[in-house]
Amino acid sequence: MSNRDIRRLMNSSGEAFNVDVPIGHDDPDGETSFTMSSNRQLSLSRKHGNSIWKTYLSNDGNQYVDKDLRVENNTNTGKLEYRREFVDYRVFKHSFTDDLPGSKIYVPWQGTGEQTTILNSTSGYLSPYNMTCHKVLFRTPAIDTAATDIVFGIDKIDSGDNTIDSICTFDATSNWSDNTNFTINKSDWSASPTVSSGDLVGISLTADNTNIVTSEKHFHMTSVWKITIVI
Repeated sequence: MSNRDIRRLMNSSGEAFNVDVPIGHDDPDGETSFTMSSNRQLSLSRKHGNSIWKTYLSNDGNQYVDKDLRVENNTNTGKLEYRREFVDYRVFKHSFTDDLPGSKIYVPWQGTGEQTTILNSTSGYLSPYNMTCHKVLFRTPAIDTAATDIVFGIDKIDSGDNTIDSICTFDATSNWSDNTNFTINKSDWSASPTVSSGDLVGISLTADNTNIVTSEKHFHMTSVWKITIVI
């Protein structure tokens, strides 16, 4: 063995590789290990300079990070650009002012005027991608008749016809409280609240009592949608 090899061995610390042995801050510098995480992702870790460096290895083309993914965007570095498909969340405002009659109304996607049909420029949203309703937040004004059912619905009209098709409903049967938030989650709907690209979508409300409010009042409503964007 050459003197160079002897010096290299004398100055080295830590084993070359460990398998299934996580590296800790108390391990010697130079320690390297392959480990399988709880979500079945193989990672390569190395102790260097009193820090633990880790990268995930992929067998399916997917990449994973433990915390934040940060991308600088300036003249010196690149930018994050999606080339095929990604999932995003979009928020829509549907607030309106009305006396909430005992018949179906469609809340606005823009403006503040509710309508009796989806086929209106304010109450119909032409979906550019497949979307799933993640959450609906609804805030009541001062209520005149608290014990009133309100049936929420998500409807659609297909391309090529004017027929309104029901996608799902949710019957809110609780006693309403003045100036209080109410939330409809994805799992609360009668069926999956999913619409397809090209659907004309409407969100409806139907109260079973015309006296829930006896005069026009402000109802605040916001929806959050999970959207699969295809480039």
